[in-house]
Amino acid sequence: MRQNIRLNSGLVGGILLGMLICVAPDVPNASAEPYIGGQVGTGIANMKLSSVELTDFNPPGSMSDRSLATTALLGFKLGYYFPERKWFGVETEAYYMTPHIQQQSTTIAVQSNAVLKGVGPVPGGTTTSVLSGDHFRVMTWVPVNAMFRYYKTRLQPYVGIGPGVFMGSVSSSNPQFPSSQTSTRLGLNAKGGAEYFFTRQVTAFAEVKWNYTRFDFSGNPNGGFGFRATYSPLLMAVGVSYHF
Repeated sequence: MRQNIRLNSGLVGGILLGMLICVAPDVPNASAEPYIGGQVGTGIANMKLSSVELTDFNPPGSMSDRSLATTALLGFKLGYYFPERKWFGVETEAYYMTPHIQQQSTTIAVQSNAVLKGVGPVPGGTTTSVLSGDHFRVMTWVPVNAMFRYYKTRLQPYVGIGPGVFMGSVSSSNPQFPSSQTSTRLGLNAKGGAEYFFTRQVTAFAEVKWNYTRFDFSGNPNGGFGFRATYSPLLMAVGVSYHF
């Protein structure tokens, strides 16, 4: 009986020790905590350009949502948590994606007697046809995220929010119309995730990001039509960081 009690006590003790290792406060001390990290990821939802307006028409025409290809995300981040308030920090990050516009059935609607730039009034109407895809690239720079975390355990959940600068470019995939357009717009970046401290310096993290901006691409004489569209993908990223 006593032997069983000793065995059970040892088992319980081992379980408690394992739990303590997982949540042990082996995290950076009260000094300043700068860090650098690399990240990779992909789009997981809402990969499309929505609420599309055709701005070469007056009043603007409309276009159905344009589906975007799922693509890789590559980027980095730099951050700093304050020693006086270890739960709060600031972070800058940048990442690049190529969510190309897919070939797809598209509906275009133009009001009757709308004025087309460089042409004049047009009859208007609604038409549906298959449009070829285009090359679409987005570089996102977040100058500063406000970061909030729970810092007392190895596994640290966090959330962040900040303004984003979204630099988009569209180029035609049709060699007969070699057009290229760019748009740089302000928007919003929000994210949530968790970071695990293997040591006081080395960590791994996983996070979900939500971006929002409204691109405005001007038309050009090479065949690129002017349009505005909302870009609001949900992204997932994982990576490693080093805390100094």
